[in-house]
Amino acid sequence: MNSNPTIAPDWKWGTPEGSREFDRLNDRSLNLREIIQWLEEAETLSLSMQACREKQTPTKSAPKA
Repeated sequence: MNSNPTIAPDWKWGTPEGSREFDRLNDRSLNLREIIQWLEEAETLSLSMQACREKQTPTKSAPKA
């Protein structure tokens, strides 16, 4: 369904500049449905990590006067 050509493997993708370029190329190949799906999965992961952090940290009770 994607009309964009596949990206050939290259050693330059291992450098910081190449990695950013690779990400931009990949991002341009996504259609709207894939972008929305990625955003929903990222939100789910973020909420899951937040819930895990809240569960691990002990709740502080209000100081008694």
